[in-house]
Amino acid sequence: MWKLSLATVLIAPALAGCTANDPTFGGAVRNNYAMQVINPDPQYESALVEGGDGARSAAAVERYRKDRVKVPKSIRTTSGSGGGSGSGSGSGSN
Repeated sequence: MWKLSLATVLIAPALAGCTANDPTFGGAVRNNYAMQVINPDPQYESALVEGGDGARSAAAVERYRKDRVKVPKSIRTTSGSGGGSGSGSGSGSN
């Protein structure tokens, strides 16, 4: 009985290697990746970062290191929020 068990254990991995690979295996993953990538080979050689200032960035890093980060200014909006209105049924069960 143990010979049969040993033979089964040794032959099972060999049988799994005989299966053919599906030619479309991984196609969904490749398709999803392609749908999310705009340009798979972008060229950045001559592209400059607009608004980038090395001295200003270096000063910001130095403030960060010294724990003296500037607090961002609050944003004011022109539209205000008035009083809220609500609706619903108030069933007061006692």
